[in-house]
Amino acid sequence: MAETESTEKTPAEPTKAQLSAARAFVAEHGTPTRAVVERIGSMGARVVLVGADGAMGDVVVPSPETGAALVEAIDDVEAAEWDADTVNATAIGAEHRRRMAGPRARA
Repeated sequence: MAETESTEKTPAEPTKAQLSAARAFVAEHGTPTRAVVERIGSMGARVVLVGADGAMGDVVVPSPETGAALVEAIDDVEAAEWDADTVNATAIGAEHRRRMAGPRARA
């Protein structure tokens, strides 16, 4: 029986720019910061950051594995899911809600 060749790709490590963006978010919005890694199709993954003050930010990475590596690489960032605790930790203002609702809501 022939050995099968592994076709798995090694996940890309987060770039300096991605690490810097996440660290800047933590510095600005406090600790602990929660991070939810979401697949966004062929674009890769989005690491949604929720700061201690409820602010939200994100960093786009090439894969969910890279997102997980980003979370692991930064002190004071904890991996999270969209559970009640994480959702309740967000502070979404009226302007953000209008933007997310789309153009019909702004009419």
